[in-house]
Amino acid sequence: MMPFITIITATYNSEKTLEQTLKSVLNQTYINFEYIIVDGASTDGTLSILSKYKTLFENKNIAYRWFSEPDRGIYNAWNKGLKLANGRWIAFLGSDDCYLTGALSFYSNKILELKLENYDLIYSRVKLMNNFKVLKIIDGVWTWNIFKRYMNIAHVGALHNKKYFEKYGFFDESYKIAGDYELLLRAKHNLKTYKLDLITAIMGNAGVSNNNINKAFRETFKAKRLTGKIPLGYCYIDYVIAFLKFSFKKVANEIIR
Repeated sequence: MMPFITIITATYNSEKTLEQTLKSVLNQTYINFEYIIVDGASTDGTLSILSKYKTLFENKNIAYRWFSEPDRGIYNAWNKGLKLANGRWIAFLGSDDCYLTGALSFYSNKILELKLENYDLIYSRVKLMNNFKVLKIIDGVWTWNIFKRYMNIAHVGALHNKKYFEKYGFFDESYKIAGDYELLLRAKHNLKTYKLDLITAIMGNAGVSNNNINKAFRETFKAKRLTGKIPLGYCYIDYVIAFLKFSFKKVANEIIR
């Protein structure tokens, strides 16, 4: 029987956080899913952890596979996972992210109960944490007017209909940070989404460097302009607003210290 859900995790030297992620998936009460881990040739203890969990998943009759080889970034790794995915719904869980207890069961029940089979994306509320401290709750509601300006929903753990990838393609590997945003921009106002009003996942926050923030701004600008076909003026305005917000938050944090 084909699994209802495929979960894909990309790892690279993730030994410090990976085990918590694996436990959160293993401890789900729902088991009609497969778990694919794509490792980018880790050199720490990641591979030992992945190997250790194979038997634990198989003991619960959950399909679990992992492999390790060099990759060209997270979207290249996710695309490798997508090519192996058998589920009708696809989720991406970072190696420092966790599902909360009952998350997959909640997703599955709502899809069947509300007849959401033809939706493109089903997402939920997500808790952003750093060192056991809650930084924020990501609680946005998708509308095209907001989403075309910035990513206002949580991608972590959300379910993507496999048919979406068949229609719009896989992740654009030229992106290193904003590829998930670019992917969902492809459908523009036709993206069919449903929000589940429950926190289903915890998103890790490893701390983004200034260089990565600048790259994220640039990639978001590129995605909006090329994929979203957003007018150039709006792209520049949003870029400036995002930069000022980040700068203000950084200064405020320094003052608080």
